[in-house]
Amino acid sequence: MAANVETMFYTRVKPWHGLGTMVMEAPDSKSALRLAGLGWSVIQKDLTTLDGIPVSGFKANVRDSDNQVLGVVSDRYKVVQNEDAFAFTDGLLGEGVRYETAGSLQNGRRTWILAKLSQRYIISGDEITPYLVFMNSHDGTGAIKAAMTPVRVVCQNTLNLALSTAKRSWSTNHVGNIDGKLEDARYTLLYADQYMAELGKAIDALNRQKLSDRQVYEYINALFPLSENATENQKKNLLRMKEDMKLRYFEAPDLQYVGKNAYRFINAVSDFATHAKPIRERSNYRESLFGRTVDGNAMIDKAYELVQAA
Repeated sequence: MAANVETMFYTRVKPWHGLGTMVMEAPDSKSALRLAGLGWSVIQKDLTTLDGIPVSGFKANVRDSDNQVLGVVSDRYKVVQNEDAFAFTDGLLGEGVRYETAGSLQNGRRTWILAKLSQRYIISGDEITPYLVFMNSHDGTGAIKAAMTPVRVVCQNTLNLALSTAKRSWSTNHVGNIDGKLEDARYTLLYADQYMAELGKAIDALNRQKLSDRQVYEYINALFPLSENATENQKKNLLRMKEDMKLRYFEAPDLQYVGKNAYRFINAVSDFATHAKPIRERSNYRESLFGRTVDGNAMIDKAYELVQAA
């Protein structure tokens, strides 16, 4: 992701790529907008061919600070400015909200805001903190998204399980009545309370579900299936990932007080999914990983399905 980070700030702990401005205390929206380098606006300009013929039905989204073309969009596209995104999050979370990180990706084409919610949850002896992520795009390729994602404080594992009983995210396209759609997004905060309540029930159930070592090995094999025509190199890589997962389940210091149960397994999978580097490290893999804090992580969801089916 380092190659795709344009500007950003972070609070206290240096992120994976070492870029951005560090602050010791999470700022308010006005300071966060400046620290994140997001104090620019998007203006829409008409398109013409090289010989001056107007191109109907499309416009160029242009950054006013440097005339960077962020994308070509239909004339139905409605811009959500960076300042409006912070104002929305301020209004959603209320007075006193503080931002943990925010920034710009891909030369301004995508932006994000991460704010810590004020509630503190203790579930089965674990402190779990919910965060609100707001992601926006200016290039016409992505939706506006808001999601609540819970993080286990002791190890920073995400626990954004796909629960059938509660919703944790909202998204919409950049068309139509944007103000009305953003008003609908306020339900995301209601999702937070509902989701955390259901997550608490799910974690309690996972803690009660004992796992034998044999079951753990079977689940790990299911998460890393071996195809019939796998090459020797692919087999070697798969074995390495399986061994890594086993270490995270059996040896992780933060799980030593947790019994051998389904909650321990879900945390081991989350630790692998959110912290392990891929075998082949593409330049945007961290960006994709951050995106999955909003959309959900397929590996964590698969692990949850496996233990539920037992």
